[in-house]
Amino acid sequence: MKSRIKLIICTLCLFFITTAARPLESNAAIPILEIVKAVTKKVIKAIDLGIQRLQNKTIWLQNAQKQLENTLSKLKLDEISNWTKKQQDLYKGYYEELQKVKSIITYYQRIKEITSKQTRLINQYERAWNLLRQDSHFSSSELQYMQKVYQGILEESMKNIDQVFFILESFTTQMSDLKRLEIINQAADQIDENYDDLMLFNKQNVLMSLQRAKTSSDAQKVKQFYGIP
Repeated sequence: MKSRIKLIICTLCLFFITTAARPLESNAAIPILEIVKAVTKKVIKAIDLGIQRLQNKTIWLQNAQKQLENTLSKLKLDEISNWTKKQQDLYKGYYEELQKVKSIITYYQRIKEITSKQTRLINQYERAWNLLRQDSHFSSSELQYMQKVYQGILEESMKNIDQVFFILESFTTQMSDLKRLEIINQAADQIDENYDDLMLFNKQNVLMSLQRAKTSSDAQKVKQFYGIP
């Protein structure tokens, strides 16, 4: 993916250099954006709901474990050893379940961090694209090329979201922690890669606009327009 994006970016930069700026025409927003935004929101909602349920379960298990712990501390083990053994087994079951729930919560939090970066990718794209479409230094044809690059990045981000969904579903299947962690790290790396591609492309576009500024006053306006200090 990264090499493909880099190739497109280089091609686009060459196109910018060899093409004179023409009057800006209106360009529609990339259609896949709304799909990416909707699915990302769905993932975030599922994560928040999952964490809430697990936290409630944690509280219940902790309370049950505490009650059993208090009961066991008051028992005369030599008099009612059989009954105590059952309670000890129950306590052990609560403890193991509690540890499992806490482990899953940790995974959920990690997945939430990954999804948050996906949200930042969407926000960075929207901000950049809205500004670029208003920048008179770019022609309609150039904006169409930009749109293709952004489209590619957003399509790749959809694959990342699918990966996150797969991780969420893994909590209902028999998957080892090692395998789950491997998938989580892979998804994180892919989202980082797409985010870096997007930020690099945004930066190159702004730089190109600055290079096309004919006067220092025009360059200052470009900096103000894109919020560059």
